[in-house]
Amino acid sequence: MDELVDQLAAKAGVDKAVAEKTIGAILSFLRKEGPADKVQTLIDAFPGAEAAIAAGSGSGGLAGLLGGGIMALGAKLMGFGLGMGQIQAIGRELFKIGRDRIGTDTMNAIIAETPGLSQFA
Repeated sequence: MDELVDQLAAKAGVDKAVAEKTIGAILSFLRKEGPADKVQTLIDAFPGAEAAIAAGSGSGGLAGLLGGGIMALGAKLMGFGLGMGQIQAIGRELFKIGRDRIGTDTMNAIIAETPGLSQFA
């Protein structure tokens, strides 16, 4: 997970703690909103992902008021101090790495089957 955090932090120009929370929030969102079996395959492909999910799963603020879905995820990530460009950069890079780890077909299915996710992939 450290390698992934380093890579995404560098890609988006954020510190490692923010990158780890962001990865965790995205994976947590996928776990709730995406195809369960495929998302679990993705999570299993990243050792340490469960700890990242725990770090990024706190709710509150505007994200808490929005409930769930892609809008709540966006609000949560903005609450971490990320701008839209950084969110897209991290999402695209995470999904690119996901394709390498679990295969293009499985990653593309996660993106296609998760409401609102395609705009960040």
